[in-house]
Amino acid sequence: MSLKKWAKNSWLAGPLVRQVYFALAALKFRNSADYWERRYRAGGTSGAGSANRLARFKADFLNRFVANHQIQSVVEFGCGDGMQLALAEYPKYLGLDNAPSAVARCRERFANDATKQFKLVDSDPGHHDLALSLDVVYHLVEDRVFDTYMRNLFSASERFVILYSSNSTESTPEPHVKHRRFTNWIEVNLLEWKLCSVTPNAYPLDPRDPDNTSFADFYVYSRY
Repeated sequence: MSLKKWAKNSWLAGPLVRQVYFALAALKFRNSADYWERRYRAGGTSGAGSANRLARFKADFLNRFVANHQIQSVVEFGCGDGMQLALAEYPKYLGLDNAPSAVARCRERFANDATKQFKLVDSDPGHHDLALSLDVVYHLVEDRVFDTYMRNLFSASERFVILYSSNSTESTPEPHVKHRRFTNWIEVNLLEWKLCSVTPNAYPLDPRDPDNTSFADFYVYSRY
């Protein structure tokens, strides 16, 4: 078991070990963009939320939504390493990310799939039927980055936006995680959008099994 997993599991590691681990992690942390670029460049993945049963839960929900609403084009803000995307069934897809290493990895992985494109997040995304944000919002620890991200996410869609995220203000010792009540922000800043549905996670967070459970749920928005 890695030191990270050991430190995060409170029933295995004592409070002092956890404090030391997260203190060291905070010292290394510069900003959210730097964190993810370094992570992908070092061969890291998008995380447990894009693997195994959590990945399948997300894919089943999204593929069903795309089919039921006759979605023709999808843009994702934060495509990561493409592990989740491998389960997707989208007619046309554009993946955006702020980590050049993630974009390069996705381009290589899906090089033979003409329905998929990948660009850096500061590229013009165009307009799509559906915009996705999967396991990203709570990683936007800087307020200005969060604000810009949310506005770009919603402006890229003509019909629907789906966010898969936590929606709380719970504190966390992890420097690359900041939970936000993003639904409140949308109510204030994006008046042309309404919350259509919330689908709870099929595998709600169990601290004893963090790799196979999650605090994220699905939030579906549509234009009024």
